[in-house]
Amino acid sequence: MNIRPLNKTWTAAAGFLLAAVLPLSAADKVDEALVRGAQFLTTQQDDKTGSISLKGRNETAMTSLTILALAALGHQPADPTPEGKTMRKGLAFILRPELQQKDGYFGQADNSRMYGHGIATLMLSEMLGMGADTAQDELIREKCRKGIQLIQNSQKVTKNEHSRGGWRYTPDDASSDLSATVWQVMALRAAKNAGLDVSNSAIEEAIKYIKRLYEDDPDKSANPPRGGFGYQNKGHEVSTTAEGLLALQVCGQYSAPEARGAVERLFKEGVRPEERWFYYTTYYYAQGMYQSGGKFAEQGRKVVSDILLPIQARNGSWETGGGDGREQGPIYATSMAILSLAVKNHYLPIYQR
Repeated sequence: MNIRPLNKTWTAAAGFLLAAVLPLSAADKVDEALVRGAQFLTTQQDDKTGSISLKGRNETAMTSLTILALAALGHQPADPTPEGKTMRKGLAFILRPELQQKDGYFGQADNSRMYGHGIATLMLSEMLGMGADTAQDELIREKCRKGIQLIQNSQKVTKNEHSRGGWRYTPDDASSDLSATVWQVMALRAAKNAGLDVSNSAIEEAIKYIKRLYEDDPDKSANPPRGGFGYQNKGHEVSTTAEGLLALQVCGQYSAPEARGAVERLFKEGVRPEERWFYYTTYYYAQGMYQSGGKFAEQGRKVVSDILLPIQARNGSWETGGGDGREQGPIYATSMAILSLAVKNHYLPIYQR
């Protein structure tokens, strides 16, 4: 039985109130930014439907991502706070019968495809036992189970040897890519950790697929060795290297040569604001470096706060500083920034070492 941590956000709020009279430490500045970010997200909810999105775009995925971000700060749906209310209403929206197809698929209703399905299923896996009441808890479990089954069924679609074990845009897609795959792996691991029925072979096949995308650094003189992951083929993109690292870690592959090589490359490369997928990359980088511990965790913490804190808007949101932020809008960017900065809290089980 998992014991959920108490909501500790009031400590960060207290630091925010004292900021005018006391200089803030680096940790306090992060806490203040997280409080402001959460407050922004609570203002973005549709009062009638409970959805949280930019002009109704990808509602299932964005609402789920917002709930994950608030949960990463220690908020719970039962909390009598604006954040708790936002989570309750958001969950009620996600649990609407029309958002999940009979086969368990979440990605059709809002056109977020398997990306959105993985995000929604991951969120439900992390919310198991955290519903506002018993009825909502039962519905979360039922819909999460169906979502997990859809992921496992989708993996079994006939694919070539290179793509086998992964996922792509739709449940019946015969190809695979790393980005879509990682969201499904995160959902599977979170559900398995929570006690739901997840096949060991599904995890094992996903690990094999991810490792097939790994390539050693051409610089053979590097010591320790470095390497990276590609999107659909071997490669060294920072974004996909960070994705591959975290995916292997949540599957328990901390000591795999591919994980060690990836973290060494990320330690050397870092994250740059001009990254095309800036928020996406920063999220995976923050989590992967934290999981690696030691000097990697310390560098990750510093790099992420140094990049994200200066670009937070006055209203608490994030958007500037990356192509995906401008394309997807402030709800997406703010949720991803919160998940990146809140790694130190380790409230969500999937992100715990």
